[in-house]
Amino acid sequence: MSSATDLFAVENPATPLAERLRPKTLADVIGQRHLLGPGKALAVAFASGKPHSMILWGPPGTGKTTLARLMADAFNADFLSISAVLAGVKDIREAVAHAEAALAQSGRHTILFVDEVHRFNKAQQDAFLPFVERGLLTFIGATTENPSFEVISALLSRAAVYVLEALKPEELGQLLDRALAVAMPDGTLAPQARDAVVAYADGDGRRLVNLVEQIASAAGGAGRREVDLPFVEATIARSLRRFDKGGEAFYDQISALHKSVRGSDPDAALYWLCRMLDGGADPLYLGRRIVRMASEDIGLADPRALRLTLDAVETYERLGTPEGELALAQATIYLACAPKSNAVYVAYDKARAFIAEDGSRPVPLHIRNAPTRLMKHLGYGKGYRYAHDEPEAYAAGEHYLPEGMPEVSFYEPTDRGLEARIAEKLAALRERDAKAGAKKDDE
Repeated sequence: MSSATDLFAVENPATPLAERLRPKTLADVIGQRHLLGPGKALAVAFASGKPHSMILWGPPGTGKTTLARLMADAFNADFLSISAVLAGVKDIREAVAHAEAALAQSGRHTILFVDEVHRFNKAQQDAFLPFVERGLLTFIGATTENPSFEVISALLSRAAVYVLEALKPEELGQLLDRALAVAMPDGTLAPQARDAVVAYADGDGRRLVNLVEQIASAAGGAGRREVDLPFVEATIARSLRRFDKGGEAFYDQISALHKSVRGSDPDAALYWLCRMLDGGADPLYLGRRIVRMASEDIGLADPRALRLTLDAVETYERLGTPEGELALAQATIYLACAPKSNAVYVAYDKARAFIAEDGSRPVPLHIRNAPTRLMKHLGYGKGYRYAHDEPEAYAAGEHYLPEGMPEVSFYEPTDRGLEARIAEKLAALRERDAKAGAKKDDE
């Protein structure tokens, strides 16, 4: 745990670049203008002089820890930091004891920053509540996961949620200039090399600063003052060995895993999964990608695949490493062996593209809800045919799309797996629609 009093001490050159560049005032913060701009929520909170409990939700490297530290400094409060990955209820009790002592001895308030708060279980989160309610602690939690699902409702109701955004390319460019001025004051980075660093950072400010530190170190070792794209690429490749002991890029391995599943090769899929696990990739990240594959590449050809992948992720969350990794392996092999269809993926993209280019068409009157007499008088729900009352629970010839909309066919099932039966059913229903339409025309 650390306090706000030593937060802005002068660092020596051995201090990591990320710490040397950490903003010392709110004006130094790059990005998050939607929260920190004039009149915006967090800017108002800083100006008020009254700290309040909050949850900072956003991707890595967006400034969650920095904002918490700046808030402690702005309110002249003690700053305590714990990681939910390593801490337990004992650490919370120690933080409470520290807060009580600080208040009694110096009248200073305490801000408790909990990094990765979503890793705390319900009992650990409950432990905060009495002290947050009493005002002894101002709680600031940081999370990369949706707090609606990961933070208990009682704690969530007592904290404001602020959503942080990944840094934009131009913001990463500003941070790059700041980092280069400290790490390579006498060096230059070629334009293409700059673009590569910004692109690889992918919205993560901390990743960008770490890359600059690696590039500066490599350039110093090579006696280079001018850094070009090949040098940056070689340096980045070396930095990726944590994920890939063979030297290939992390995202190349993800691509290999995905393509092996799509190509119905269980041995290759299992190989790439184990390579990534062995290299240190986050198993839950791999789990999320596997869940995505179930919808993108299997879809309705085998609807069980999605549930099985979700079960695998839940199993890993319960068992952890290494026991839970077996469930991820089971799901990967299942997906590789399952019948393949991207029909849902294609249909979704078609529908989104159509809607993006089309106007806002009104809902047809006959399928609108009519909870009031006025709505019924206006024709809401008039003529609606209740499908369950029709033969085989299908209202042949009924229309559900907006009036005047061109004919569309977003979903086109394949002839593989369950989708072959779905295709047969849809074809039969369309035939009934055609007959109902012809009968209506004759009338």
